[in-house]
Amino acid sequence: MSLNIGQLRKDFPILARKVNGKRLVYFDNAATTQKPVQVIERIKHYYTEENSNVHRGVHHLSQLATDKYEHARQFVASYIHAGSAKEIIFTRGTTESVNVVASLFQHLIGAGDEVLITAMEHHSNLVPWQQLCRQQQAVLKVVPINEKGELDMTALKNMITSKTRMFALAHVSNVLGTINPVGEAVKLARKKNIPVLVDGAQAVAHLPVDVTGLDCDFYAFSAHKAYGPMGIGVLYGKEEWLKKLPPYQFGGEMVDQVSFSETTFNNLPYKFEAGTPNVSGVLGMEAALKYIEEKGIGNVRDHEDELLDFATRKLSKTEGIKIIGEAREKTAVLSFVVNGVHPYDLGTLLDQMGVAVRTGYHCAQPVVESFGLTGTVRASFGIYNTLEEVDVFVDALKKSIALLK
Repeated sequence: MSLNIGQLRKDFPILARKVNGKRLVYFDNAATTQKPVQVIERIKHYYTEENSNVHRGVHHLSQLATDKYEHARQFVASYIHAGSAKEIIFTRGTTESVNVVASLFQHLIGAGDEVLITAMEHHSNLVPWQQLCRQQQAVLKVVPINEKGELDMTALKNMITSKTRMFALAHVSNVLGTINPVGEAVKLARKKNIPVLVDGAQAVAHLPVDVTGLDCDFYAFSAHKAYGPMGIGVLYGKEEWLKKLPPYQFGGEMVDQVSFSETTFNNLPYKFEAGTPNVSGVLGMEAALKYIEEKGIGNVRDHEDELLDFATRKLSKTEGIKIIGEAREKTAVLSFVVNGVHPYDLGTLLDQMGVAVRTGYHCAQPVVESFGLTGTVRASFGIYNTLEEVDVFVDALKKSIALLK
């Protein structure tokens, strides 16, 4: 079954608007995706029919909100093939999820220990580990990538040592679109009992995710990059890790018994969810993932690959353009530069023509600079984008280049 993109686009109200008098072409999906009416209405329904705090009341609305909230947790666990809903921790997003794990590993990483990351990491999966290593006098080691933007698996194998205490890597690069061989990487780490955290922010909306199959110890993602609301995300953690790690924050809900002299902590997953949660965000995220599930993640991948291939061919034929990131396995992201033209200037002119792209470092300065660049233009695709929009984008790009040269 293929996607009916024309019909599907009607689910996204914002796509009908105009920008600078032009029909909006939204190619900034790697930064955040637009939201379907199913998500918008789910959030509205919660606030108009179900609003109450969860886990804390015996009255009808509290019981109803709690049931819906925990049902969403069960769904998320099923969606990413977690072993149990206990392994699903709701956070503000990928950034907080990674920071939670880095914080919890403070007592497990000491002077001379090593943390591995890759050369294509988003700042959110670089800076927390960098700062942890600095604090603990540990060593941050960076697995290199080749000129195509692919992970050097030979180097990875050689860089894993008896001193390695964590390996953190992106499932998909937000700059290059590279799909990393996460399963293979985890197997290498597993041989030496090294825990692995996967940043799945750019993967969940584009690829099937099976955390049990990957055998990773932690997996993080944000709802807003998968057609859901902002300010909500997930930290998956293997139950064995979550049981032995201490709480991240303290307050209501994450406690069992409290006195002035002692406190005992709640069971999983609540031990890591202090305070009033973002209930509407969780329900909106569930609606978004259900939307993807209904369309079929395989169909989504096929459609986005077609867009990526089509756009790559068209840009490759355009004089002066250099594509950054040509991995054999990649998805939904097309970064490029134009000889003699600053990315910001291109992005500004494209916006005047109704085309939304991202310019700059994309919160991944080291990987962009590794290609000898100070920024790129990034077009990133989603479920609702079309081949016709690619044509509009390329035509606008050619006009912009002509104006700037």
